[in-house]
Amino acid sequence: MAPAITLAAEAPKLSAANTGFMLICSALVMLMTPGLAFFYGGMVRVKSTLNMLMMSFISLGIVTVLWVLYGFSMAFGTDSGSLVGWNSDWVGLGNIGLTELWDGYTIPVFVFLVFQLMFAIITPALISGALADRVKFSAWALFIALWATVVYFPVAHWVWGAGGWAFELGVIDFAGGTAVHINAGAAALGVILVIGKRVGFKKDPMRPHSLPLVMLGAGLLWFGWFGFNAGSWLGNDDGVGALMFVNTQVATAAAVLGWLAYEKIRHGAFTTLGAASGAVAGLVAITPAGGAISPLGAIAVGVIAGVLCAMAVGLKYRFGYDDSLDVVGVHLVGGILGSLLIGFFATGKGQSDVAGLFYGGGLDQFWKQCAGVFGVLAYSLVVSAVLAFLLDKTMGMRVSEDDEVAGIDQAEHAETAYDFSGAGGGAAKTAVTAPVAAAASKKVDA
Repeated sequence: MAPAITLAAEAPKLSAANTGFMLICSALVMLMTPGLAFFYGGMVRVKSTLNMLMMSFISLGIVTVLWVLYGFSMAFGTDSGSLVGWNSDWVGLGNIGLTELWDGYTIPVFVFLVFQLMFAIITPALISGALADRVKFSAWALFIALWATVVYFPVAHWVWGAGGWAFELGVIDFAGGTAVHINAGAAALGVILVIGKRVGFKKDPMRPHSLPLVMLGAGLLWFGWFGFNAGSWLGNDDGVGALMFVNTQVATAAAVLGWLAYEKIRHGAFTTLGAASGAVAGLVAITPAGGAISPLGAIAVGVIAGVLCAMAVGLKYRFGYDDSLDVVGVHLVGGILGSLLIGFFATGKGQSDVAGLFYGGGLDQFWKQCAGVFGVLAYSLVVSAVLAFLLDKTMGMRVSEDDEVAGIDQAEHAETAYDFSGAGGGAAKTAVTAPVAAAASKKVDA
């Protein structure tokens, strides 16, 4: 009898369609960082607007350079002890072939690394919302560099890198519930526990100065998030990316409704800030789960996240930590919910055959999700607090109280977001118009 002939599997070939799709997704994820800047910038008082915009934009500069130098190697290089990766050929990205494919996929390594770069950029930018009004810009820039190096790059390896402990354990995180949102939310909590509260916290009104900017930012985030989520399947043609796209829309819509319903019952009004925050909560919660659950499950995840995150944002007043723009309440809580609910709603028909409790799979996946969630949470919380403490004791993390009260935009950037010197549509100043313009400027700057 002739021996059986085993045919070798055909090697993957570069796909122009998948490459183009992933480049578009990368651009969408990049857009999320300016979207976040507008979202946060509208939520602060007018005297902090530019500082919030800059705290996001500076991440585009710092993290990009670090990613080229060593970040990509640390996150996705050869595993070392299940904790960090390294590949000396990737340092500086000079030894990567233009058509070299990424690990069995049909896209070039350069496409994968730039897609992941955009994740690395937005994650520290998320932290900035918790620190509004009071952090030196130079200290923040150094914090980003240190945090990306010792927290984000290793955690990305844990969750997505071959050999990382969470990856090998089987923790499901489709697009960043643990690596991005829990990571950033825990870091935000660690830093604010070190640097303390804003001047006037729980005493002075600290309302958003521009809700239109908030809505614009939320819309850009929602739009860009389709690249963030659907792109994370790297262009595979098995339908999972399409499922993730649908679930992203469904869960976000459901979270908006859940947040607004809670807000109406609790506070008596449907607010634009609530709608924007609910959308972000839904986007956060579906990020880890959307490839493993059904659209009906996405509705459940969205509603749960919308209601519970709306409840969680008030915890800062009960426990006395000053999370300026609700990073802990939305990103940490939303990330935890989305990650843990996989253990209940996973259908076994999406990104893997793992089923959750409601689909006959028991609690095995739930416990794995718990390990990933609380492992990342604890590491990021502690290390971020240590970094903030060291920076505070050396260069100082906070601006002076006088600068905080007068306005961090002027103190740190020598600029203001709005120029009221030409109030009245550019009409010439007269004895009547000049006092009115001056009064308007003082009122907005207060």
